[in-house]
Amino acid sequence: MKKRVISAVVFLLISLPFVYIGGIPFYFLSMIISLLAFKELLDLVTKDYWTRLVYYICFLFLLGSNIGQNNLNNILDFKVLSIVILILCFLQLLNYKSKKYNLEKNFFLIGGIILLACSFASMIILRNISLFYFIYIFLITTMNDIFAQFIGILFGKHKVNEISPNKTWEGCLGGLFFGTLISTLFYLIFINQDINIFILIFFTMFLSVVAQLGDLFFSLVKRSFKIKDFSNIMPGHGGLLDRFDSAIFVALAFIYFINFL
Repeated sequence: MKKRVISAVVFLLISLPFVYIGGIPFYFLSMIISLLAFKELLDLVTKDYWTRLVYYICFLFLLGSNIGQNNLNNILDFKVLSIVILILCFLQLLNYKSKKYNLEKNFFLIGGIILLACSFASMIILRNISLFYFIYIFLITTMNDIFAQFIGILFGKHKVNEISPNKTWEGCLGGLFFGTLISTLFYLIFINQDINIFILIFFTMFLSVVAQLGDLFFSLVKRSFKIKDFSNIMPGHGGLLDRFDSAIFVALAFIYFINFL
């Protein structure tokens, strides 16, 4: 627990100034974090230098096409996406003899590159629109994580499923309640005091559920590859995907609801 707290504090001290300033410094931080997160997916599948290089370039191409935007309607450029998919599909033809990098793993990475590029692009655009929107989505994921773990340790008795053996229904409900409560209060105080409170609670609760499902999804990925953490870049937390798993899905869900809030 001590490692986990220290690691989180160090990460916040480094990242918060970039998030607060926004603009180019924030883009720079976002590119580094997203590349390191994507590296964790690549590490699961291939060590081949040239294959990884092509994927890094395609990832930066897809993510970079959204940097600087403040309009969520244009978050995905299908022209850019089409080029990326074509390149990555044809890349498989050069690796058709490889037993380690087969078609299944290629499609896994194509899905991964789209998921991570779109979600990190969503976070960047949300920060461009408003610092408070950015804080709101991370408040949902962080409060869910903290209270689910805390309440699960104190009162957890009923396991959710075998995907994540340490998760309990008591912890999930505790995380859902406090994640919704604290994030709703933040939205009312800092973003919009005139919003319909019932609509806000409903959407915040929905995003809290998405946060927990996102965590379960990446737990399933880790279980499929028989690993405990995606990396050890953040002691006590694991990898960046272990830390951003919920935010990746909450950011994608929030861009569809932002017009209702």
